[in-house]
This record gives sequence, C-alpha cells and structure tokens, in this order.
Amino acid sequence: MPLPPPLSPEDRAEALAKAASSRRQRAELKEKLKMGSITLDELLDQGDRDEVVGRTKVVTVLESLPGLGKVKARRLMEQLNISATRRIQGLGANQREALLKELGQR
Repeated sequence: MPLPPPLSPEDRAEALAKAASSRRQRAELKEKLKMGSITLDELLDQGDRDEVVGRTKVVTVLESLPGLGKVKARRLMEQLNISATRRIQGLGANQREALLKELGQR
C-alpha cells in the first residue's frame, strides 16, 4: 500500500484544524438531538446542504436520539436494511422515510 504524500507543516495544521472543527460540529448536532432542539427530519435535510452533517454516520445520529441506545439503534438499522456504515448523505429517499416513520416523526 503506497504512503500518502507528505504534507507541509502548514497543510498538516490546516487539516488538523478542519478535522477538529468537524468533530466539534458533529458533537453539537448530537447534543441538539439529545436535547430535542432539532428533529431527525431537520437533521436529515441539513445533511443535504452541509458536508459535515452529510458525512456523519446514521448509527451515531440514531444513538443520540432520546430513548435509543447503541443496541436499539443497530437493531433498527438492521430491521430497515440500512448498512451500519451508511452516512446521512448516502441514505436514499425510501430509507429516510422508513426511518422517520419507524421513529414516529412522520
């Protein structure tokens, strides 16, 4: 497997800052879901417009919902035939509808 190209110290620092910002934004989104200040439907819509949200894994979003933990989130994904590695931007329209319907948001 070939090694990635070497980065200059400035490029590396920029990439690290961008990654930290993305992690912070995802943590804020998950906290908003837990508190109920944003719905899953709104988050899914935001995933179409925002790259950071779109790249968030569906299972981590579901785990953040009140009443759902790791086990229930994974069971729900299996029940709806959604891959455990699926990201929000990769969800199809039918998968979104099935998720929202199953969680009582539609």
